[in-house]
Amino acid sequence: MSIKIASAQYDISFLADWLTYQDKAERWVADAAAQHAKILLFPEYASMELASLFGEDVYSSLSKQLAAMQSVLDDYIALFQGLAQRYQCMIQAGTFPVKTASGAYRNRAYLFMPDGSLDYQDKLMMTRFENEQWFIQSGDELKVFDTVHGKIAINICYDSEFPLLARKQAEAGAKLILVPSCTDTSAGFHRVKIGCQARALENQCYVVHSCLVGEAPWSEAVDVSVGAAAVYTPVDKGFPDNGILAAGKLNAVQWVFAEIGLDYCETVRAQGQVFNYRDWPLQNRFG
Repeated sequence: MSIKIASAQYDISFLADWLTYQDKAERWVADAAAQHAKILLFPEYASMELASLFGEDVYSSLSKQLAAMQSVLDDYIALFQGLAQRYQCMIQAGTFPVKTASGAYRNRAYLFMPDGSLDYQDKLMMTRFENEQWFIQSGDELKVFDTVHGKIAINICYDSEFPLLARKQAEAGAKLILVPSCTDTSAGFHRVKIGCQARALENQCYVVHSCLVGEAPWSEAVDVSVGAAAVYTPVDKGFPDNGILAAGKLNAVQWVFAEIGLDYCETVRAQGQVFNYRDWPLQNRFG
């Protein structure tokens, strides 16, 4: 059974008020739903445009913007919960920097279900910027989500560059890995892109990449964003020869759509020209 997925090349806006953000989010979701997409993926730190609601003293400060954004977290969650229910689609809404009970911030990717339920994956591998300047800490749990479409996992940006994370998720049943991403250089974009393609090849699964794009000179956190969304596949019979099912135009503001069939992953794992997924443990012979 196939299903349509939509991956966003999403731009940061300077928002006049909460209603402006709410309207923007609904326009994006409504547009994807009109194209019959049932799984929607937004990029990492797409929520950072919300910092513009708090004035220059806040949005120009890395620490103050994180603190201020906690005041709209409940509204953010309620908004995407409502959109997932209204449009009967699954929404991975990108990431939001969430202050935890310990006082630490985590880069959190919420997954909103059509029935109103939700779950999340925290980023596990932190970049230098997150570690050294923004002081956002790593999560401590690697998850796989049971959904109406099968088991789905999330690798947040830099996480996708570490193969053992995706491997554990694939072994736990994930055949679709969502990668919300935010990269401020072409090199950074290509690192994540290459990681996504490698994870799809190794695990003979789908990997879907979403990118933040454009410029937001008012924001120190997401002032420049570079990328192109894509849907990557196993590189084997029944799939594109280059492993790219769909890809957007670099830095354009758009949805990228593709029809995927998670059952095809089982087929290629059992009958493919090669058995990357099955043969993974053979590496252990060499230490």
